[in-house]
Amino acid sequence: MTPPEIISMASKDGQDSTPRRHSLSDECDTNSTADEKRLVAKLDFYIIPLVMVLYLFSFLDRVNIGNARLYGLEEDLDLSSSQFQVAVSILFVTYLLFEVPSNLVLKLFTPRRWIAFIAAAWGIIATLTGLVNSYGALIACRLLLGAVEAGLFPGLTVYLTFFYTKRELALRVGYLFVSAAVAGALGGLLAYGIGHMDGLHGMSGWRWIMIIEGIPSFLLGVVTYFALPNDAETAYFLDENERALMRLRHAREYGNTASSREFSKKDMMCAFKDWKVWAFCVAQFGVDTMLYGFSTFLPTIIRDLGDWTVAETQLLTVPCYFLGAAAYMSTAFLSDKLQQRGLFCVIFGVISVVGYAVLLADVSSGVHYFGCFLVAGGLYVVVGLPLAWLPTNSPRYGKRTTGTGMQLTWGNAAGIMSAFI
Repeated sequence: MTPPEIISMASKDGQDSTPRRHSLSDECDTNSTADEKRLVAKLDFYIIPLVMVLYLFSFLDRVNIGNARLYGLEEDLDLSSSQFQVAVSILFVTYLLFEVPSNLVLKLFTPRRWIAFIAAAWGIIATLTGLVNSYGALIACRLLLGAVEAGLFPGLTVYLTFFYTKRELALRVGYLFVSAAVAGALGGLLAYGIGHMDGLHGMSGWRWIMIIEGIPSFLLGVVTYFALPNDAETAYFLDENERALMRLRHAREYGNTASSREFSKKDMMCAFKDWKVWAFCVAQFGVDTMLYGFSTFLPTIIRDLGDWTVAETQLLTVPCYFLGAAAYMSTAFLSDKLQQRGLFCVIFGVISVVGYAVLLADVSSGVHYFGCFLVAGGLYVVVGLPLAWLPTNSPRYGKRTTGTGMQLTWGNAAGIMSAFI
């Protein structure tokens, strides 16, 4: 539905009787800013918590293999160090293959159904990973986990563009990265608690970690099917006035034409031919190499800094992740407010590189631990902001979904390499 154009006339005693046409931006400015703020707050209340929890459990189930390593995974399955590295990285093979296709069918199956299926499927696979008894079975589960999880983050990123403007998106994508940081911290705490179940019913602690962290994801998929709206028109929590305002906001951002809101092969090819999309892809590969290595091996890095117990190692990972979450949220807020992405990416990219340099330097354990904070504080910003930067500059749906899928495919290709660095 195309919003009607507003035509105003001067009053009878006015000087000018010429019709004046107001642009959509004029109409939205005239439309109460307070109404729009209330609308955004309502979107945040109903959409963001579910989206955050989805990505939190996704990230948790993907990287908990690092915590499982501390609770007997390698010993139980008789894995060598290189086999463990393959098990970590093999997930990203199917992740890469299915990322773009999954994003392209998002509208075909509708976000509610597709995202619910993804969550339920990965929950089942993550839970079954706790029952494997061989290296081959572990590899099979990791490949399946990568295939079903591939569409979640790019799908959620595109899904958020259905509701938020480019001035609001970085902070909302930031909530996903906060979820990742919280998952890292929560993973350590959960592993510490669940680890005490070691030996219960004859199963090792790592098996309980996989099972207990996997079951909620399946239940979350069921909740998502009923709670996640496909778009503003089907959002049960919006009234007709709010839906009209959503249409105005969307037209202001992406235009009025129906074709801009639908997938087309022409728009898809535009993404493949755009050098700027490829530049984002290469950059994402670089920063994600650091992120996946850091997220998966932080428990191992901290364990090697001193004579720590497993419990102490898990607890020492928590502050690093919370700093990463705080750094991203504050930076995303400023980025949206100032509409500046590149400068923040450069600054925090330098901070993360300095952090890695500290980890490599011949210094005390305390200084090495400080380096972990620098890496966390810089990484989440430099990984997250570009994921809001690219889609907000791709107004047509086909190019937006393809470009975002490409960007994340390249980024997650780093997950294959990072395990061996």
